[in-house]
Amino acid sequence: MQTVTTHHEFEEKTNNNQGVIFYFSHDECSVCKVLLPKINEMVEEHFPYMQLCYCNIKLSPELAAQNRIFAVPSILVYFEEKPYFQFSRNLSISELKNAITRPYQMIFG
Repeated sequence: MQTVTTHHEFEEKTNNNQGVIFYFSHDECSVCKVLLPKINEMVEEHFPYMQLCYCNIKLSPELAAQNRIFAVPSILVYFEEKPYFQFSRNLSISELKNAITRPYQMIFG
């Protein structure tokens, strides 16, 4: 997992990868700390061709604002440079996995 702190880095990730998951959080969010390892495990196990990136909204508030992130945890899923899904606050791993599976299979076959 890589950390993204600027809009330029965000653009690089979306432009240079066919699939990217951005995880927006901060260090004080206890739910975020529990959820992140589970999402990381899901990506490694089911979506190995996607890249998972961490965005700390306290260290990079501009990046959060540019992506309309108002609550944590928030997840943005990009495929082929386009935003496909956004999940915020109450989300489940199975819901996220189900949403990503079809476009992932279409792109990565």
